[in-house]
Amino acid sequence: MVAMKTEGIEGTERFVSPGKGRGLRATKHFKVGDLVFACPAYAYVLTVNERGGHCECCFTREEGLSKCGKCKQAYYCNVECQRGDWPMHKLECSAMCAYGENWCPSETVRLVARIIVKQKCQTERTPSERVLTLRELEAHLDKLDNEKNEMNDTDIAALHHFYSRHLDSPDNAALTELFAQVNCNGFTIEDEELSHLGSAVFPDVALMNHSCSPNVIVTYKGTVAEVRAVQDISPGEEIFNSYIDLLYPTEDRIERLRDSYFFNCDCKECTYKSKDKAKMEIRQKLSTPPEEEEIKQMVMYARNVIEGFRRAKHYKNILHCELLEICELSLEKMGSIFAETNVYMLHMMYQAMGVCLYMQDWDGAMKYGEKIIQPYSVHYPPYSLNVASMYLKLGRLYLGLEKRTRGVKALKKALAIMEVAHGKDHPYITEIKKEMEEQK
Repeated sequence: MVAMKTEGIEGTERFVSPGKGRGLRATKHFKVGDLVFACPAYAYVLTVNERGGHCECCFTREEGLSKCGKCKQAYYCNVECQRGDWPMHKLECSAMCAYGENWCPSETVRLVARIIVKQKCQTERTPSERVLTLRELEAHLDKLDNEKNEMNDTDIAALHHFYSRHLDSPDNAALTELFAQVNCNGFTIEDEELSHLGSAVFPDVALMNHSCSPNVIVTYKGTVAEVRAVQDISPGEEIFNSYIDLLYPTEDRIERLRDSYFFNCDCKECTYKSKDKAKMEIRQKLSTPPEEEEIKQMVMYARNVIEGFRRAKHYKNILHCELLEICELSLEKMGSIFAETNVYMLHMMYQAMGVCLYMQDWDGAMKYGEKIIQPYSVHYPPYSLNVASMYLKLGRLYLGLEKRTRGVKALKKALAIMEVAHGKDHPYITEIKKEMEEQK
C-alpha cells in the first residue's frame, strides 16, 4: 500500500521530541500574535446547556435560531446548517424523542458517537489530520487505574443504550481505546468568558506537547481551533501548548498532568518553581508566623475544599446560596493563614464570583472580581485567557452597574490580550469593540 503523502502544516514539522515522544516544531520564525495554524474539528458536539443560544452546526451565537421540527431541541442558523449537521444530529434526534426526560448520555459519549459515524463515512485523511491522524492518538490503556476503567465501561454501556439503533459501533476493545483516546486528547470549546460551549477532537492540535510556560495558545472560532504564538518562536524550536489551568503551584500541576495525561512535566516552570512562592503567599502581619505543619494542613484543607466544591456544584438539590456559603466559610478559614493573593484563596473567590453572577448579585460578583484580577495578572503567563476573561467579566459588570470609565478600561485590558490570543479579526473582538462604542 502506498503511504499517503501528507501535506503537513506550513511553517511547522512533526518530529520526535527527546523524552516526550512525538511533537511539533517550528521551521520558520513566528512572532507574538502570529497564527501558527488552524485546525477544523474532526468531530464536535455542542453542550446541552447552550442549546438555543448557539447553532449546533457552526456554534454561531445569535438570537432567533430555528429549531429542529422533530425533536425541538437542536437549533440552527439556517437550512444549510441544519442539513450540514443532519448526519450527526440524526443519531440523537429520534432517541431524544423516544427517551424524553431519560435521555442523558454524557458529553463524551455524544462526542464518541459522532467520531464513530465520521470514521465510517470518512476513509481519507481529513483536514484535521495534516500531521497526526485520529487513530494515532495516545490512549495510554496500560496506565488506566480502576476508576478510569470503570468510567470507560459506564460510557460504553451508555453508548450502547442511547445510540444502538443508529450506530453500528465497533467491538468493546476498540471502544475502550476510543474512549481513552478522547479522554486524553479531547478539547473543550469555550467562549470569550471561558464558559463551556462543547467538546471536540482536533488531532493536529493534540500533537503539541505541554509546557507550563507555553509559546502558543489555542482559541476557537466556531468549531475551528486556532493556534497563535504568545512568545517569539524561532525555527527549530518546539511548539508547546498548555494542557491545564496554570494558576496552581508546581506540585498541583505535576499531579494533575500525571493523573490526566500520564507524564512528568520537566518544563522550566516545573524545574525552577519561580512562581510558587507568590502563589502560596502567607498572610503578612500575623502576630506569630504559622508553623510549616500548619501551612501543610491548610494546603490539604484547601485542596479538599476545592474538590468538595467541584462535586457540590453537580448535586441536584443544592441551592446557590449554600454554594456561596461554602465559598465564604472556606475563604474565612483559609484567610487565617493565606494571603488574599494565594491561589487557593483566588480559586474559591473565582467560584464565589461565578455563584454571584448566577444569582445576579452584580455587586458581589464585582467585589470578588476586583480582588482576583491583579493577582491573576501576576500568577498567569503574559497572554492568558484566564486573565482576559476576568477583565472582560469585570468590564461588563462595571458597564451594567453604570461605572463606564472603569468598564471601558477593563475591556481595553481584555482586548490587549485577546488581540494576540484570538487575532484582531475575531468576532468576539468586534463584539467587545461595539460594547465600548456604545458607551460613548
